[in-house]
Order: sequence, then C-alpha cells, then structure tokens
Amino acid sequence: MEKVQELLNKWGELIIYTSGGQVFEIHIGDTQFDTENRLIHLQGPDSKYVIDGDSIEVVKQHYGHQEES
Repeated sequence: MEKVQELLNKWGELIIYTSGGQVFEIHIGDTQFDTENRLIHLQGPDSKYVIDGDSIEVVKQHYGHQEES
C-alpha cells in the first residue's frame, strides 16, 4: 500500500488492480491513504470507495491522452 501511495505521489495518476479483479483509476486529488487501517479511500464522481490497501496486485502508470470522439 505504501508503494501505491509513493507511486501516486510521483506520477499523479494510477490504475490499480485488486486481487478481487476490480480496477480503479486513482488521482492525487481524489485519493486518501489510511495506513493505520490499511485502507485506500477514493472519492469518485458519484460514489465513495474504500479499497483494501493490501489487495492491490498490479499498479499501472497512466498517461494523459486525447479522448477519441
């Protein structure tokens, strides 16, 4: 979990994959780390997520790009 926090601070945006098969795009401005309880809090546009910080299996650096229309 600490590595996810470190990489997010370095890159600003990540895509994380959990052991349960969920995929989240997280950003510095919408993500909080609770290291005491090993949780990642993500504020989405219409939902709040609480992610088990120890369930992260893959971290992908995400680059900005133009959306296809």
